[in-house]
Amino acid sequence: MKKRIRGVSYHVEVYGEGPPLLLLHGFTGSTETWYPLIPYWKNWQLVMVDIIGHGLTECPDELDRYHIESVAADLHELLQQLEIHRAHVLGYSMGGRLALTFAIRYPHRVETLLLESSSPGLKTEEERQLRIQNDEALAMEIEQYGVQAFIDKWEQQPLFATQRQLPETARRRIRTERLRHQAKGLANSLRGMGTGRQPSWWEHLSQIKAPTLLLCGELDQKFCQIASKMVELLPNSYMSKISDAGHAIHVEQPEIFAKIINEFIERGGCVNGD
Repeated sequence: MKKRIRGVSYHVEVYGEGPPLLLLHGFTGSTETWYPLIPYWKNWQLVMVDIIGHGLTECPDELDRYHIESVAADLHELLQQLEIHRAHVLGYSMGGRLALTFAIRYPHRVETLLLESSSPGLKTEEERQLRIQNDEALAMEIEQYGVQAFIDKWEQQPLFATQRQLPETARRRIRTERLRHQAKGLANSLRGMGTGRQPSWWEHLSQIKAPTLLLCGELDQKFCQIASKMVELLPNSYMSKISDAGHAIHVEQPEIFAKIINEFIERGGCVNGD
């Protein structure tokens, strides 16, 4: 379905019935990211959205519309339009940064917070400026050489090395999803919503009261280290490290990932044995 949200046409898909679970994909992803997991999540009303600049959602020219706090405001408006007061919120990578921003800005809307391979941003201004420069260079590459050339390069990152072990059908599905994007959307997303552009939320983690689950793949050392630091600062949080998985746990270990999410929500934000 299409939803007009603060002047931007968003693509939204809703499946099933039950407590709402808002699903936020990563950079170069879309609602299609979650399709393989739908059969595992039969107890929830799945609310899937193409984040601005991605998938079938509009790609406006104004960079301010891509700022992470602006996109969080869009999510707030979306829940209002869908008449959802509170939701479980799950975000992967970029979507995790958005989910965290949403939880900080709209805590009354979050039942539980589920962050897969996510971070609260960069701590220092120096780090942020360097990341902004790097993201601008990538954005210019996308505009100059096109989406396919960018995706060819993007898929070769060490971050995604573990995905090369996936079956051919899974790799082809992910690549097809990535190639459907518009150059303008991906470039503007990097410029407006990249890690360097967002506020650093490290000092705000102690404010989050919602039960929070941090998931990382054991082969993704960088984000496991970030999760370890986050869990010390979040007052009501748990960390789960998934074996034989890298950055995209939901792709590499979908059944285990879905089971952990189900159990955390069903237990009201507690882990096994808690």
